[in-house]
Amino acid sequence: MVSYDESGSIGKRYRRNDAVGTPFSITIDDETLENNTVTVRDRDTMEQIKLNIDELIPYIKEKIDF
Repeated sequence: MVSYDESGSIGKRYRRNDAVGTPFSITIDDETLENNTVTVRDRDTMEQIKLNIDELIPYIKEKIDF
């Protein structure tokens, strides 16, 4: 499931996602267009990392326990 949100500051968007239980937030910004990276924020640790878009799916698959 995916949710798109562009209202308010990025911090408020992260908090709204935390409140509804979204495990990862992916931020696309100007740098995405320049260097093909996104920022991934983990809800549980609040860790934010920059990843190349090609690394995004393997990263999330590694983090999700099924």
